[in-house]
Amino acid sequence: DLATAFNDRGQIKYLRVEFAAAMEDYTAAIECQPGFEVPYYNRGLVLYRLGCFDEAMKDFRKVLELNPQFEDAALSLKQAVLDKEEKQKRSY
Repeated sequence: DLATAFNDRGQIKYLRVEFAAAMEDYTAAIECQPGFEVPYYNRGLVLYRLGCFDEAMKDFRKVLELNPQFEDAALSLKQAVLDKEEKQKRSY
């Protein structure tokens, strides 16, 4: 389906370190199928790598709302919280 196609294309762009383009595809996948948790997770990973911890945590929480058994999202959420706290301690 279209949401899966956008998500898959986003993955290719992510692997090429084309983060802005990957996020556009993940967002398009979400718009096509709002209940599909994978593109939220993938977009969260990009946001995390860019240091946008609040936005990443929002996406990881949405994944867990849609699928509470999504362990990688739970781990990523914990890591984003820890890294945000560490960044605040260092006051970047």
